[in-house]
Order: sequence, then C-alpha cells, then structure tokens
Amino acid sequence: MVGDRVIAIDGPAGSGKSTVAQAVARKLGVAYLDTGAMYRSVTHVALARGVDVDDGDALARLAHDLEIEVGDRVVVDGVDVSEAIRAPAVNGAVSTVSAHPGVRRELVGRQRLWAGAHEGGVMEGRDIGTVVFPDARLKVFLTAGEGERARRRRDEADVEQRDRLDSTRPVSPLKAADDAVVIDTTELTVDEVVVRILERL
Repeated sequence: MVGDRVIAIDGPAGSGKSTVAQAVARKLGVAYLDTGAMYRSVTHVALARGVDVDDGDALARLAHDLEIEVGDRVVVDGVDVSEAIRAPAVNGAVSTVSAHPGVRRELVGRQRLWAGAHEGGVMEGRDIGTVVFPDARLKVFLTAGEGERARRRRDEADVEQRDRLDSTRPVSPLKAADDAVVIDTTELTVDEVVVRILERL
C-alpha cells in the first residue's frame, strides 16, 4: 500500500511544516509535496478569473480543469504562480476555497495519485494524516505557540483567522490524527524537529 511509504506532516500556519517536511524529505532522499500549494493555486486562479469563492460547484469544476504541477516551482496551466499563490489576497481566501467538499475531493484524489507515482514521500498539509493517508507510515502534527507562529508568518490576524476557519470546517478539519506524533516546535530548531521525526521511523 502506498500509505506505508508516506510520511504525513500536518499542522497550523507558522508551525514549521514546510521547512521541516522539506528537510525530512532531503534526509531520506524521497519526494516532497506541499499540498497547500494546490489549494492556493485554485484560489489564485479563482480570484484572477472572478470566480465566487463561496460557489463550491464552480470552484470544484475549476479545480478539476486546472493542470497543477507542484515541485520546486508551482505551475498552473503552464504559468509559474510560485509567488502569486503567496499573495495576501490568496492568504485571505484560501481557507474559504479549501473548505468546499468538491474542491477537496478533486485535490485529495490528485494527492493520492502523486503519492502513487512517487511510491510515497513526505506530504505536508492540514489533513494528510486524517484524510488523505490515514494509513501513513508516520503521522506528525506540528504545533507552536500563537506568538511564535505569528512571528514566523508576520501576520497574527491572518494566522489566527486561517486556523479558526480550517479547524472548524465540516470537511477535513485541521486536527491531529489520533495516532499522530505531536511536536511543539516553539523552542526547537528545524534540525531538532527533524531528528525527532526520523527517530520515529
């Protein structure tokens, strides 16, 4: 099973997911996927095309039609959107877009296909261990104090709002899997977090 070769790293904004996940992937020599970039890509295109972020059906169709490549760069329909998907407007809308069941179904399907094509890997997001791969080889949930997460993201209001929206959405809410290893990164360096994860393998 593909899940046996997946390391799932979930957690809220500013917890260090991306940095840690990339470091773990490098240490193990396996592929890495930032699933959040996929939701950001749909959000970016929706905003650019004037698609209502509250229209779940329209967003699901959009997600289905887009060609999204997430790697060192993020490319959507042949256009590099690596910087564009980090814009404030996308930050403010991505939680709304990602809460729609149709969007999640489409992108979760793609994430599972990615894992199959890469024979596993390190996947980071907010529902990898609970929804995408509940049978993952290792599930890690990173946390950090609100002040530290806000400092890392430099936007306390944005961090708090996204966490609240993502934690309370009815579909795939942000939460630690029952069998996840929970690591508070507030006082830890990236290397220390990576060591704790690798020790669990």
